Amino acid sequence: MAAAGFAVVLAACGGSSENTTAHRSESTAVSSSAPVTAAPEQFSGSDDEFYEVPDPLTPGEPGQLIRVQNLGESNGYVDLRVMYHSRDARDRDRAVTGIISYPTAPAPSGGWPVVATAHGTTGLGSRCAPSRFDTSAPGYGVDGVRVVTDYVGLGPVGEVHPYLSGLSEAQPVIDSIRAARALPDTHAGRQWVVVGHSQGGHAALFTHQIAESYAPELEHLGSVVSAPAAALDQRFGASDEVVPRMVALMALYGIAQDNPQLDPDDFAGEQLRARSEVVTTGCTQDVIDNFVTIPPDQLYETDPMDDPEARAVVMANDPGQAATDVPMLMLYGDLDWWVVPDRVRYVFGQLCELGQPAELVGIPSADHGNLISEAAPTITGWLSDRFDHQPATNSCPGA
Repeated sequence: MAAAGFAVVLAACGGSSENTTAHRSESTAVSSSAPVTAAPEQFSGSDDEFYEVPDPLTPGEPGQLIRVQNLGESNGYVDLRVMYHSRDARDRDRAVTGIISYPTAPAPSGGWPVVATAHGTTGLGSRCAPSRFDTSAPGYGVDGVRVVTDYVGLGPVGEVHPYLSGLSEAQPVIDSIRAARALPDTHAGRQWVVVGHSQGGHAALFTHQIAESYAPELEHLGSVVSAPAAALDQRFGASDEVVPRMVALMALYGIAQDNPQLDPDDFAGEQLRARSEVVTTGCTQDVIDNFVTIPPDQLYETDPMDDPEARAVVMANDPGQAATDVPMLMLYGDLDWWVVPDRVRYVFGQLCELGQPAELVGIPSADHGNLISEAAPTITGWLSDRFDHQPATNSCPGA
């Protein structure tokens, strides 16, 4: 395939940040030990109006709420759509949207634990934000406050999501926890975990490695990383060829949002350039519908991975390059042809070599689409053990 290297690397979901420094999170830590408490706007307009960012946007601290929309109550939880301050990979103040769900039951001593979700691929256009369609955040069978961010650029009108940019994913994940803690009625505590699948696996890996430096006032207890996008310069046999090249298109244009020195038109073929607006304004299915019939060798004129600057940006955002003492659970599906099992096993081995305590679990019945549901009992048990402060299994060789 033309540009096959880039397609395989980025279809496995890469990321970027300005000046190829996705690991600069230490400089963006917020030192406050208390949640932000500024009163947000209690929004009562239409759903579409909710996503119009105030202009100008009054500067705010990461996690500070801008507006809150009550979505109602069900199954013992209150659901809120929120807009809050976060930072992108260029360290700019950004309005980010998401969902917070909190229990109506009395909170335990110390507050409810928080379960943060890093969601999978939906697209680059603002209309593709999960919070536009979902009215509650998942909890994976754990009682506590639940949060899910849209990441930077998904949701707010007129913006483009910097797809797979590590810090533009991870910082909004952590700041959604701060946003929840800024609402007194949530009774959200300091202890938290993150669960991410697919693109969310990429985000969860970055969240894991920046958690302590970016949010020292919080207590990160563990990360569930499901079919993560990593090992971005590797290929894993014939089965890895079918990783959809459509994701590579979104990654190319997403990278440019956080790296304006890169122009997608420098790499795109004529047909891709003619339809590029579909990539930046559409959702995943729109991209597939418009580009799946174009032969791979006509998508690109130049393979971006052959360009030193573009390659450096991608590899600076290859997650799983740093270890912490916080335990991790990695999952893969034996039937997954999107993020193939060998890719996940490779990342696991890489992390083990760095000293990351981790457990690797394969689910024989799972493909990419149903991995989270098929692994549900494993995820629930693992998260419950983290909040109960039970020792975590480390299946790294020699552990």
